[in-house]
Amino acid sequence: MTQREKIIAAAQEANVRLVRFLYCDNGCTIRGKLAPSYSLAARLESGLGLTVAMQAMNMLDQLQAVEGMGPVGEIRLVPDPDSFVILPYAPHSAAMMCDMLALDGQPWGACPRSFLKRMIDRAAGQGLTVQATLENEFSLLKADDQGGYAPIDTALCFSSVAMAAAAEVIDAIVAALEAQGIAIDAYYPELGHGQHELPIRHAPVLQAADNQIWFRETVRNVAAQHGLLASLAPKPNPAQAGNSAHIHWSVWDSEGKTNLFYDPNDRYQLSQMGYHFIAGVMAHLPGLLGLTAPSFNSYRRLQPHFWSSAYTAWGPDNREAAVRVASGLRGHEADSVNLELKPSDPSNNPYLALGGLIAAGLDGLARQLTPSEPTLIDPGNYSDEERAARGIARYPTTQAEALDALAQDSVLMDALGPMLSAAYLTVKRSEYKAFAAADLDFELKHHLYKF
Repeated sequence: MTQREKIIAAAQEANVRLVRFLYCDNGCTIRGKLAPSYSLAARLESGLGLTVAMQAMNMLDQLQAVEGMGPVGEIRLVPDPDSFVILPYAPHSAAMMCDMLALDGQPWGACPRSFLKRMIDRAAGQGLTVQATLENEFSLLKADDQGGYAPIDTALCFSSVAMAAAAEVIDAIVAALEAQGIAIDAYYPELGHGQHELPIRHAPVLQAADNQIWFRETVRNVAAQHGLLASLAPKPNPAQAGNSAHIHWSVWDSEGKTNLFYDPNDRYQLSQMGYHFIAGVMAHLPGLLGLTAPSFNSYRRLQPHFWSSAYTAWGPDNREAAVRVASGLRGHEADSVNLELKPSDPSNNPYLALGGLIAAGLDGLARQLTPSEPTLIDPGNYSDEERAARGIARYPTTQAEALDALAQDSVLMDALGPMLSAAYLTVKRSEYKAFAAADLDFELKHHLYKF
């Protein structure tokens, strides 16, 4: 039985009526169209039509002026059969992640998922495969008497009181993830009131990006079924800790059997290749932030002394550094040593964030870059002079600064390609303009409900 035949059989067995053809756009919003199950066999091949204008739409549903993305022209949302899932939170529904293809069947230049595939191919050309996961935090909120939302608890970090407050909904979220073939790695209440962290297992990088979409969809939908709002906004409450989506990644051989970041003889058990990847990420970090922390709200989170990282520093198990060398699990170091990118949050498009990360790391490898000395304290505790001497700089402090840095980064811009980079920058700059002209309530409202 072919994969397509298996999908059709699974949809019939589950009595699926509608199948969601999903994508993540340049505003980092999850969107899509739906096909009735009776047409699934044909739509698996032909896809669903989509106006080219959608990749010029920002998160406020404001269409931007991007050349070639107006009312004339169409592409196809063509689903990846390997991404098929029965949705446990939506009756008689299934979903797949889609590539945006031109009418001739070739990848469209503004398709984020196709961008990540290009970076996967670039790594594969060097005999490398990438595994990754995004480690998400989210805020669980309940309606209050003033028409707003309040956290479901005011408990302490890692508190069993917070575990009890969220036990029912967390159990349902974990069950829904498991039903979609997504295993969790851990769970714990976090520092913010009503804030929880639910890391999922690493996977080949394309699947990791798909898993991030399923995670965002699952958490929000299951929480809604329990009368709660789950927000993955970077900073839904300025007075509380922000929500991250730290990227953990490692590079393996072409067969995915050997972790090429591991070296038992190194002081941090990190290989020379791992150091090259750190240096590449550091070299491109200001522009990379435009992809990994891309929203206006992201920069309320990236502040010194908040364990979110704010400086271009790296170090072993340093949670104030931009890149943390994550220590391996005892007895399983060869399989578990990895790198963690801290300045990443759930408002990003995971295909763009992971693709950009690969492009930056591969540039460090190609140029044999070497990082500066590791930072073994909170880099915010150094004086300005000490940071300068160590080559540690402050991040961009606004979305606009990060987007400008991205536009000036030739490696990342070349990797994205002219069509995707132009559309993305136009869309994101329009968001900055809209939010910069509005008040805090407007910003929080739109990020709280959309991520």
